[in-house]
This record gives sequence, C-alpha cells and structure tokens, in this order.
Amino acid sequence: MGILNVTPDSFFDGGRYTDEVSILKQAEKMYAEGAAILDVGGASSRPGAAEVSEKEELERVIPVIEAIKSHFSETIISIDTWRAGVAKTAVEAGASMVNDISGGQFDAKMFETVAGLGVPYILMHIKGTPDTMQQNPHYEDVVTEVLDFFIEKIEKLRTMGVKDIVL
Repeated sequence: MGILNVTPDSFFDGGRYTDEVSILKQAEKMYAEGAAILDVGGASSRPGAAEVSEKEELERVIPVIEAIKSHFSETIISIDTWRAGVAKTAVEAGASMVNDISGGQFDAKMFETVAGLGVPYILMHIKGTPDTMQQNPHYEDVVTEVLDFFIEKIEKLRTMGVKDIVL
C-alpha cells in the first residue's frame, strides 16, 4: 500500500503533494514500485493533529481520487477517513475500500455506510483521538484490550454484512 497524504501537516509526507502533477507523479512512482493499493488521506491523523472540516477533507481527496482513477484506471484506491460522508463520496468518486483509523468510533454511521457500500473495510484501533492519543494512554493489558476491541468490532461489522475486513 502506498500512502498519499494530501494534507499540509502529515508527519509522513505533509505538504509534498499539493497539485495534480505532483500527486500523479507520486502515484505513478508508488504503483511502479509495487504498490497494489494507493491510500489517499485528506485529514492528518498524526499525534496532536487538529481536526479539519468534512468539507475541507472532501475538497482535498475527491479531486485526487478522480485524477488517479482517470490516469491509472486499474489502481485500487483506499480512502483514509473516519467520516462516513467522506467514505461514501470517495467510493462514489472511485475509491474501492475504506481505511478508518477510528475503528468506527468517531462516526456512528461508518459501519452502516461501509456495509451499504459493499466495500472492504480496514479496521484500525486508536486510543483517544489524534489530538489526544499520546496524552497518557492507559491499558491494563494492551494485548487483551486491543484484541477485545477487534473481536467486538468484527462481530458488529459481520452482523451488518461487511464481508472483507482488514486489521
């Protein structure tokens, strides 16, 4: 999976890909290097990141998804978002799967939306929010608590009809 963040503040590649030419050049490079999936994100999830509006996130990711699909039609695109509305719009624009850092915790409609879209879902775990996740996270037993989180979420997703879940 190649990561293509179109945010000015990503800790991975923030601010490097701000125009269509640089975005397509990076997408082509990642694809040529063997990336089977390009993960497009428009809201930074780095520790301490401030939240951006849904409108701003959509303005960042939808043109990128459309450009990649128009130039590299076979590319599988994952939308990196925790918002159900962004996930839906991104899939309608050409994304093939949803990558949600919140594991459905930040938007109560995410699981329902993914189930309705019929796309694979990348289920992740987070303690707190990007803004707070590094402020004294506490686990009694990290392995058991994270495992229990995944068991609960997978059961809920399966009940809703989501067939393809990636942890």
